[in-house]
Amino acid sequence: MHTTAPHPRDVLFEDGDPTTSLPVCDHYSGVEARMRKSLELQAELGPVFDVTLDGEDGAPAGGEVEQAHLIAELVQSPANRYDRVGARIVPRGHPAFEKMLEVLLRDAGTRLAYLMIPKSRDAADLEAAVHAIDVAARAVGLAREVPLHALVETHGALRDVELMAAHPRLESLSFGLMDFVSAHRGAIPQSAMSAEGQFAHPLVVRAKLAIAAACHGHSKTPSHCVVTEFKDARALQRAAERACREFGYTRMWSIHPDQVEVIVDAFAPTAAEVDLAVEVVMAAQAADWGPIRLRHNGREHLHDRASYRYFWHVIERAHRTSAGGHSQLPAEARVRWFGH
Repeated sequence: MHTTAPHPRDVLFEDGDPTTSLPVCDHYSGVEARMRKSLELQAELGPVFDVTLDGEDGAPAGGEVEQAHLIAELVQSPANRYDRVGARIVPRGHPAFEKMLEVLLRDAGTRLAYLMIPKSRDAADLEAAVHAIDVAARAVGLAREVPLHALVETHGALRDVELMAAHPRLESLSFGLMDFVSAHRGAIPQSAMSAEGQFAHPLVVRAKLAIAAACHGHSKTPSHCVVTEFKDARALQRAAERACREFGYTRMWSIHPDQVEVIVDAFAPTAAEVDLAVEVVMAAQAADWGPIRLRHNGREHLHDRASYRYFWHVIERAHRTSAGGHSQLPAEARVRWFGH
């Protein structure tokens, strides 16, 4: 008899689960008033979504360094309640690149959740950007390595997606739909940027699948692209569900506050999935993680550690998508596995 049952993570992953468990939604904001509102929404819902303060497309042309100062101020402010606020920097080669890094790393480096690197031309260009970030961090005396995310939005980045996903400094790769379509110089129609069209055009579908597969192969988080029809909640929900359930994405971009809860809900497992996952993992734990027989969906099933890992990921996703203190998990499961 064990007096204290081992935690599922310790049993099911011999060297620990190497995948970083990031929130399922990444919300982008570049205008000061909207930045502050995004932080207020995060305080209300909890850390079920990240806030990325945008120093690239969200900054006025020529005002990128001033934007970096604003971002640093907000990252360091009490409004950043959960330390889940990151920043998108300008591409390497931009005149403001080095100065923006200096400001962000010097003034907010201890609390930045991550830096997003855009427009990498290929894996070598990404490596050069990562090196520049680490050099800048040392120059300002920052002891920690700030986590890094990167966008795949160029032909070269897609060609090198396996190398990019394998980079040890990266947590996540995001698909940059708009720039990717634009890079085809009109060969891909504008409809492929829409909520439905982006799941139909073969070149876009190919890119999405390559990014998701590379990320999973290297234990990184694949982050799905935007839906620009921000007033159409139904279209967003369909797109988010397809990204999650058909294309293997575990995170998705939001570009309007109204999109956040829709994305979080779409990426959450269903109540039936959660109930089954909890039942299986609790039975497995009671059986000291040996094989079990369990009846569900009208049939008897055999389960072992291979399926236990799947069901544990369902439980973790339910925990990550519990917004505003409302958890999908039963109280016993929350206390047993997450301590609250």
